Amino acid sequence: MEDYTLGKIESRFADIIWDNAPLSTARLIELCGKELGWKRTTTYTVLKKFSERGIFENVSGTVEVRMSKEEFYARQSECYVEYSFGGSLPGFLAAFTSRKKLSEKEITELRRIIDESESI
Repeated sequence: MEDYTLGKIESRFADIIWDNAPLSTARLIELCGKELGWKRTTTYTVLKKFSERGIFENVSGTVEVRMSKEEFYARQSECYVEYSFGGSLPGFLAAFTSRKKLSEKEITELRRIIDESESI
């Protein structure tokens, strides 16, 4: 199973790219220096790790997004449900709602999502 987890600093790094892409590596280095206190080498090392995971890519000095923020977090959620609940979305929802009461708005939204998924 692919690893779709990020630590706090990795999340901040990814957000910098998602919020500014496409951007030059020079601009990324500048932003990471300012926001994370990183040196150029650290920025390149972390970018390389994200590139190897297929999330971002450095193309001729321009950092481009290969996986949107929404897609990344959707995959992260899928992995969590798979790992923690054996892939059972009802199991996840049962655990979630055992400690938190859903609002009417949330229930309506969940029903809408289920109705839409049935028509696919």
